[in-house]
Amino acid sequence: MTDAAAQGYEARLSACPACDVAPLAGRIGRPDPVRGDIMLSVPAVHCATCITDVERVLTAQPGVHAARVNLSLRRVVVDAEAGVAAADLIPALDRIGYEAFELDPAALTATAADRQGRDILMRIGVSGFAMMNIMILSVAVWSGADDATRDMFHFISGAIALPTVAFAGQPFFSSAWRALRAGRLGMDVPISLALILASAISVFETLHSGHHAYFDAAVMLCFFLLVGRYLDYRTRAVARSAAEELTALEVPRALRLEDGAPVEVRVADLVPGDLILVRPGARVAADGVVTEGASEIDRSLLTGESAPVAARPGAELSAGEVNLTGPLTLRVTAAGRDSSLARLTALVAAAESARGRYTSVADRASRAYAPVVHLMALSSFLGWLWITRDARVALNVAAAVLIITCPCALGLAVPAVVTAASGRLFRRGLLIKDGTALERLAEVDTVVFDKTGTLTMGTPRVVAAALPPEAQAVAAALAGGSAHPLSRALAGALEVAPARLDGLRERPGYGVEARWSGETVRLGRADWAGTGEDAQGAASWLRIGERVWRIDFADSLRPGAAATIASLRKQGLRVMMLSGDAAGAAGAIAEELGIDDWRAGMTPQDKAAAVAALAAEGHKVLMVGDGLNDTAALAGAHASISPASALDAARVASDMVLMGSALGPVAEAVHVARSAALRIRENFALSILYNIVAVPVAVAGLATPLLAALAMSLSSISVTLNALRVR
Repeated sequence: MTDAAAQGYEARLSACPACDVAPLAGRIGRPDPVRGDIMLSVPAVHCATCITDVERVLTAQPGVHAARVNLSLRRVVVDAEAGVAAADLIPALDRIGYEAFELDPAALTATAADRQGRDILMRIGVSGFAMMNIMILSVAVWSGADDATRDMFHFISGAIALPTVAFAGQPFFSSAWRALRAGRLGMDVPISLALILASAISVFETLHSGHHAYFDAAVMLCFFLLVGRYLDYRTRAVARSAAEELTALEVPRALRLEDGAPVEVRVADLVPGDLILVRPGARVAADGVVTEGASEIDRSLLTGESAPVAARPGAELSAGEVNLTGPLTLRVTAAGRDSSLARLTALVAAAESARGRYTSVADRASRAYAPVVHLMALSSFLGWLWITRDARVALNVAAAVLIITCPCALGLAVPAVVTAASGRLFRRGLLIKDGTALERLAEVDTVVFDKTGTLTMGTPRVVAAALPPEAQAVAAALAGGSAHPLSRALAGALEVAPARLDGLRERPGYGVEARWSGETVRLGRADWAGTGEDAQGAASWLRIGERVWRIDFADSLRPGAAATIASLRKQGLRVMMLSGDAAGAAGAIAEELGIDDWRAGMTPQDKAAAVAALAAEGHKVLMVGDGLNDTAALAGAHASISPASALDAARVASDMVLMGSALGPVAEAVHVARSAALRIRENFALSILYNIVAVPVAVAGLATPLLAALAMSLSSISVTLNALRVR
C-alpha cells in the first residue's frame, strides 16, 4: 500500500439529498461473504456518477471480476480472486478522490430491503381508491334510492369495502392482536374495534334491508389512519446499530509474523504475545506495544488528537488507530473482544439501550387513552341497551363512540408536526433520523461539542511560515514527497514551484529529507531538524544547511461556529466543549469561540462519563461530535448531532446528521424543536377539545357512524393544518 493512501482509511461522508434512495443490490455472485469477496466503505459516494467511477476503477484492477456499489449504505462489494486484498484496491480509489476503508462483512447484520414504507403506501392507495368509489355509490343512496336499489348499492359497497378493510387494515389488526396477546391495550385496539364494528353493523344492516350502511365510514376511517401511520413511519428512519458499525470497523484480518514472515490471519485468531506487522496506511488490528520500527499514528478518530503522535519501540497502540508513515512490529496485548475498540463498542451498545427506553409523547398518551375509549364505548352500549332494549341501536351508538373517539388526531398530533419540522430542517441541511429526536431536542438545556472535526474542520492549515522564497521552494518539494497531514497542508499552502531535489526519501516517524544545492535539507520533527525550540504544538521545522525555520499549523474553525455558540447561549443553553486534544490546542479554540467551560485530554470513556454525570445532575444534554471517540457520548446523550464528515459509526449513533459544513443549523434545530414541541401541545389540546365536544354528541345517540367518521376526519385535518405552521 503506498504512502499516498495513508489517509485512505479515514472515513468521510459527502451527504446530498439524492443519497436517500433505495439500496442497490449489495451482493454479487455468492449470497454470503467468503474469502475473495471484499467489502469496502466508500463514504464519499453520493450520486450515479460516483457509482460509475468507483465500479469502473475497481473492475480494472487485476484479479477483480466485478464490483457493485450500494449507494444507500455507501459500500462497495468486490468479487475478486483469493489473492486480492483490500490494501490493493484502496489506493486505486484514493487516486480518483474516494477515500475508503475495509469493513468486516461478518460483523454487519444483513440489511433487508425496506418494504414497510412501500407497504403502507400501497394500502393507502387501495383504501383511497375504494373510499372514492364507495362515496360515489353512497351519493346515490343519499339522493333517495330506496328498497331494492338501495340494497343493491349497499351490497356493491360491501363487496368493495370488506376486502379493502381486511387488506388495508392489516397493520392495525396485527398490532392489536399482538397487544391483546401480551395482555395490554394499545392505540390499535380501539382502532381495530371501530373498523370491525363499523363493517359488521353495515353487513347486518345490508342483510336486513336497513336504511343505513356505513361501509364508507369504515374505509374512510382506515384511509385516514393509514395516512397517520405513514407520517409516523417517515419520521422513524430505522438506522443500523452503531455498535455493529463499530464492530465492522475493526480490521477483519492481520499480518501475524511466523518465523519472521508475515502470514494473513483473522484478528479473532490473535492471542496476547503474537507479533503482528502494521504497514503504512493500515489500521491497527489489535492493542499492543511497538517492538520494532518508527512511525507516526493518527488517533484523531479515536481520541480527538488532531496532531499525529510519534510511535517508537515501547509505545502502546490501540485497535482502530491508523499507522501513517512507517512499518511497525507490534506485540499483541489484547485482541478481538478484549481490545479497547471492543470495549468502546460495548459502551456504545449500553448507551444506545438506555436511550432506547425513551417513549414518545403519543406513546405515553395512548397508555391512558385506549382504556378510556373502551370503557366509554362499553358504557354507551350497555346504557342504550338498557334504555331501548334494542341491541341494534346500542351497537350503532357504541360504534359511533368508538369511531368519533378514534385516536387518529392523537396519532397525527406528533408525526404531522415532526414531518413538517423535519422538512424545514432538511432544507437547512440537517437530516433527522429518529422519530423522537425533535421531542428530546426541545428538552435540552446543555450543548456539548467535540472539538476536532466538529467545531473545527479537522484538517491542519498553515498559520505561520516566515520563509524566504528559496526556502518556500524547498519546503514545497519536501512536503510534496510526504503523505503526512502537516506536509500535505504545507504543500497546499505554498504557491511556488517546487525546487529540484536529489535523493528525496521519507524517514518514518521523523520527516522527509533530500539534497539541494549540495546541502542536506529536512522537513519534520524539531529534534530531527536540529533545533532547540520547544516541540509542543502542531508544527514542522524546515532545515536547509545550518538554517532552521519553524512552520506552525492550526485547525480551521468550522463555518458559523462562533455564531452558533452565540445563538445557543441566546436561547438560554449552557455550552461546553469536551476534547481529546491537548490542553493548548483545545484552549485556543475555546478562547476563540468564547467557550468558558471546556476540558481537554478526554478519552471516549471520559466523554461518555461526563455526559452521564450531566444527566445525573438533571441536565438534558445535546451532544455534537464526529469521531469514534464521540460515539459513546453521542449514544448516551439525550439528543445528538453529527456533522456530515463524521465516521459512519458516529452518524449511526446520532439522532441527526448535519449535511453541510456550517454549524448554523444546530442552533436553528433547537429553535425549531421548541417550536415543534409547542405545536404538538397545541395539537393535543385540539384533540382534547374535539373529544369534549364530539363524545357527548355520540354518546347521546345523535351521531351515526358515518357522521362520526366525518367528524374524525375534520379533527385530523385541523391537526395537520396546525402542524404545517412549523414550516
